[in-house]
Amino acid sequence: MSSTNKTRTAFIFLVVLFFMWAFLTAMNDILIPFVKELFNFGYTEAALVQFCFFGAFALMAIPAAKVLERVGYKRGIVIGLGLMGVGALLFYPASIAVYYPLFLGALFVLATGVTVLQVAANPYVAVLGPPETAASRLNLAQGFNSVAKIIAPLFGSALILSGIDNLSQEQQAEAVQAPYIGLAIALFILAGVFSFLHLPDMKDLDSMQEVEESSTKTSIWQFPHLLLGAVAIFMYVGAEVSVASFMVSFLGEDHIAGLKPEDAGWYLSLFWAGLMVGRFLGAAILQKIKSQFLLALMSILAMLSIVVGISTSGWLAAWAMIFVGFCNAIFWSNIFTLSIDGLGKFTSQGSGLLVTAIVGGAIVPLIQGVLADRMGLQASYAVVLICYAYILFYAVKGYKVGK
Repeated sequence: MSSTNKTRTAFIFLVVLFFMWAFLTAMNDILIPFVKELFNFGYTEAALVQFCFFGAFALMAIPAAKVLERVGYKRGIVIGLGLMGVGALLFYPASIAVYYPLFLGALFVLATGVTVLQVAANPYVAVLGPPETAASRLNLAQGFNSVAKIIAPLFGSALILSGIDNLSQEQQAEAVQAPYIGLAIALFILAGVFSFLHLPDMKDLDSMQEVEESSTKTSIWQFPHLLLGAVAIFMYVGAEVSVASFMVSFLGEDHIAGLKPEDAGWYLSLFWAGLMVGRFLGAAILQKIKSQFLLALMSILAMLSIVVGISTSGWLAAWAMIFVGFCNAIFWSNIFTLSIDGLGKFTSQGSGLLVTAIVGGAIVPLIQGVLADRMGLQASYAVVLICYAYILFYAVKGYKVGK
């Protein structure tokens, strides 16, 4: 097989990984209203779903990078898929016991597997071609990631949230058994497939890149634009997860749309559909314009949408929040590639730091949950507004600091 065909095949299978981890991540947006109803929780307790899931990135990203250095990227991917499968299976005993800490433990194991895949796949896609189109490739892969995020809420709404209000607690808990067992089987099958694949070696791909290495740098902490980029990743993931996590509850507010959870789940899919459309468009647009310009433009649009969502009511506020999904489309790829630009031999370490910053998905929703319990859900979205304001700063100035 030629080098070009091997690269194309590797990209296709990496896209499958993006799809799978996105699907499992988007299912958390269904689990939040699920546990809120199952255990009669407030927003703060329900937000622990995201806190536990994304907390795994902070704790496990560095160990995951070390695992990849020792066993290689292909074996690391197989390990990650296996961990995800085990985490999905653990939902069964958690649902039998109807015990929240067991649900959180299952999520942590699942998220640890996702962390391994993230550390492996993002830099892999970035170097799987010319450096100048790295952001475009990541946007394309993230576009398929978004397809999963459209399907997952529909899947979860139909199998988990449908009719949940009229069930006993035991029946409500049983609703997660079949979906997560099915997902576990799919993950184990995919792990088996990857164990037999022949993927290009990451070191060979690195050698193909023409990267300038600075002899004056001795660690990643000497690259200010990377450190500021890690904060931007923290803010972006935190903002996106917050908006999505509370979307079902937001649309259920009487003065917004008054939707039932299973109906609101369908509109959550529109949020992710906007993300998908934006990413495919971004993959094309980024061939023509600079990533920092598009990042700034979408940051401004996101801020305006949040302001409308906070300050109005009815379907105007609802659609404003849903539109934020489209605004989020290019944030990850643009921030990621701007942050690792010029790192040279420190690129892999920088990638690990950026993946660690995904912990924003644990912290920001928890902060919003506390604010929602104290001042109302709609007003609590002010914390998301702050996140997008920082991303605008990074797009205008932060990415240039220290260069």
